[in-house]
Amino acid sequence: MKSTTQPGHIDHIKQTNMGVVYRYIDQQGPISRISLSKKAQLAPASITKITRELMDAHLVRETEFPGLGFRGRPAVGLKTDCGGWHFLCIRINRGEVIFALRELSGKLLAEEVIEFPAARADFVPPFLAEIDAFFARNYAIVGRLTAIAITINAAIDPAKGIILDFPYYNIAELPVADILFQHTGMPVFLQHTVSAWSLAEYFFGASKECRNSIQLVIDEHVGAAVITDGSLLHAHRHSCAEIGHTRVNPQGKPCYCGNQGCLETEVGIRHLLARAAAFLTGPDGQPPTADTLCRAALEGDVSACALIEEAGHYIGDVAAVMVNIFNPEMILIGSPLNAASSVLFPAIQSRINQSALPEFSKTFTMTSCEFINCGTLPGAALVKEALYSGSLLIKLMNG
Repeated sequence: MKSTTQPGHIDHIKQTNMGVVYRYIDQQGPISRISLSKKAQLAPASITKITRELMDAHLVRETEFPGLGFRGRPAVGLKTDCGGWHFLCIRINRGEVIFALRELSGKLLAEEVIEFPAARADFVPPFLAEIDAFFARNYAIVGRLTAIAITINAAIDPAKGIILDFPYYNIAELPVADILFQHTGMPVFLQHTVSAWSLAEYFFGASKECRNSIQLVIDEHVGAAVITDGSLLHAHRHSCAEIGHTRVNPQGKPCYCGNQGCLETEVGIRHLLARAAAFLTGPDGQPPTADTLCRAALEGDVSACALIEEAGHYIGDVAAVMVNIFNPEMILIGSPLNAASSVLFPAIQSRINQSALPEFSKTFTMTSCEFINCGTLPGAALVKEALYSGSLLIKLMNG
């Protein structure tokens, strides 16, 4: 009997191969078809077919290699053709929504921060209205729209495109991907802000092409994301790697999750600054900020140093477990406390050295994230991932 799974299997192979070829062209272009065949480990005939399809769709174009100095016909390579292909990035924050129009390369064309207060009866109608208004204001530069990427610091189901819970806007089980697809006709990619941020560092930033990394975020919220063998851990699950609600201090404050002494209640920036207010003031007697705290630590303030070191020790205790599990090549720190990295990083490293397997604790580097207040760039990373997997390429080529 004829297999009913074969066509789907063949389509998946086509998608994967197309994504691999596009990725090499995007990252190493201009690149020859011969080099593509070797790097992608695909037959020359397959490379010819895939590149022809990409060129016919105006996603890839030929270009001459510059200045090689050879006689005869100039050598021709392939590079991506991103001009005119645009996508919309949306970042949903508390009290505001950020919209950005970008090229497929990630280049920013337009960005707007829109106030979006919580006092609304229904999130969806005003949200759709703001999207339409953004397109109307930028009508002159909008090209061929390809996708929408949404990042949000909330409980989500990325695979189904559902915002599971976001109390600030009274959102529960909102199928935002389906709603936007019905409204715009474009595919929608949804991801937690921290996870998408980690992808942005992988594609564009401090961990570029580092295939095994851990990102730790120490801000208002405390979270983590893991890149393992070049893929985002939990990419299609309900959350990022949850560390903020790991119990680190049994005598600590009650947490809104119902536990006591969670990592987030011990090292979240708001909680640290509340403690810092006992010994530190900002300019003109204002409450201290993260910058004030870091500056005091760098100037040798004993209490400021002790507070940041304590936060580093708590983070390091949790990070040590992650190091033992994932054996990363790099640990990225995303935090306002990075301004005092000379105090924070050794504190984290010391606890990892104490608790993790020595062979693992010696084989990674620790560095600051390249992007701190990264706006809509994490959304661009979601689109880049969809292009490299081939899933978005297939949609674009099928119209």
